[in-house]
Amino acid sequence: MVADPFAALSAAITMAGTGIATAWAEKVVGGATVGAMAEKPELFGRGLILMVLPETIVVFGLVIALQLLSKVGAP
Repeated sequence: MVADPFAALSAAITMAGTGIATAWAEKVVGGATVGAMAEKPELFGRGLILMVLPETIVVFGLVIALQLLSKVGAP
């Protein structure tokens, strides 16, 4: 197995990108969810689900980053 010098950099960019995307999605969804729950408290369950969905972006990024880091090892 040949070590890929750019695999670690690619893994870091992947995690940074997915982290930023998740933070942005949480900001947008969170604001809308809190506004909806202020008017109708019975929307708490739906709001909670909508707040959890953007977290899958980071999980997918972590999987890709771990796959990339498997290429970093010494030859």
